Amino acid sequence: MKIGYARVSTEDQRLDLQIEALKRNGCDNIFSDHGVSGGNFERPGLEQALDQLETNDTLVVWKLDRLGRSLIRLVQLIDELGKRKVHFQSLSENIDTSSPGGRLVFHMMAALAEFERSLISERTRAGMAAARRVGQHLGRKPILSDDELREAADQVTHQGAVLNEVAKRLGLAPRSLRRMIQARLGRNQPKLCGQNPANDRLLEARRS
Repeated sequence: MKIGYARVSTEDQRLDLQIEALKRNGCDNIFSDHGVSGGNFERPGLEQALDQLETNDTLVVWKLDRLGRSLIRLVQLIDELGKRKVHFQSLSENIDTSSPGGRLVFHMMAALAEFERSLISERTRAGMAAARRVGQHLGRKPILSDDELREAADQVTHQGAVLNEVAKRLGLAPRSLRRMIQARLGRNQPKLCGQNPANDRLLEARRS
C-alpha cells in the first residue's frame, strides 16, 4: 500500500498540486498538514501517516522538503522507516528506497547528514572556545546574581532570617540556595548559620 503525505507551511498555500500528484502515483490514503513548518517533525498529519504504515508499505511525498527541512532529521526518519521494512518515495527527486538506485541516494543523503552534523559540532566547539578566550560566561544565566546571594547570606547571618524562608522568597529550595552560596561566594567570611528551627545545622557558605 502507498500512503501519501502532503504539507504546506502557511494557511494561504494550497495542497491541491501535491495531492493530485500523490493520487496519480497510486496512493491509497493521503494525510496532510496545513500551515505547519517543516522544521517541526511532530505534526498530526505526519503522525497519522506513520501510524498507518505497515511492512512493505511505501510513504510517498511530492517533494522531499514536504516531509521536513532538516536533512539530519529526514535521514533519521527514513532510516526508522527502513527498520520497519517500510519504503520511502519522493516523486520530484526520484528517490525510491525500494530500488537499488533509491537506496544509493539515501546513503548519500546519510553521508551528507553526518557531514552536516560534524560541521555543526565543530562550529559549536569553536564558538565555545572563542567565548572562553574573551571571558564570556557559557551555559544558562545564573538564577541569582552574586549581589543577591550576598544579600541572602547577610539576611541569615546578621539579620536573623530563617534559611528556609529566604530560599522560599527567592523561589529556591534551601539546599539549592546553600549550594549556590557555597559555590559562588568567596571563603573569607565567617560561617553562615541556617537558623532553621526544624533543622538547626550550620550553613557553611562564604561571602566575598
